[in-house]
Amino acid sequence: MIPVCAVGDLPDGEAVRVEAEVPIAVFNVEGAFYAIDDTCTHQDASLADGWLEGRTVECPLHASCFDLRTGEPAGPPAKKPVRTHKVVVEDGQVYVCVSAAVA
Repeated sequence: MIPVCAVGDLPDGEAVRVEAEVPIAVFNVEGAFYAIDDTCTHQDASLADGWLEGRTVECPLHASCFDLRTGEPAGPPAKKPVRTHKVVVEDGQVYVCVSAAVA
């Protein structure tokens, strides 16, 4: 597990980028935490820098939207999903369990 932050350090509606083998974006949506690969599959933009609306993040570069629960894009220009990761909250700390690489 990769430590991210204390629960209180990531306010509702915000995201943080976590440096890992592949950078990961962690989002707080009304107290629920979601983690996806941070790089948009359309072009190399940080999704942690995107706009969050509900459980969808919009890429800041070309407006591709991704579902935080599934990683699926909502439409063009992105066609490939981003990888999702399990988030664990334990003793007031947020952790990410990195998923296996997509083949």
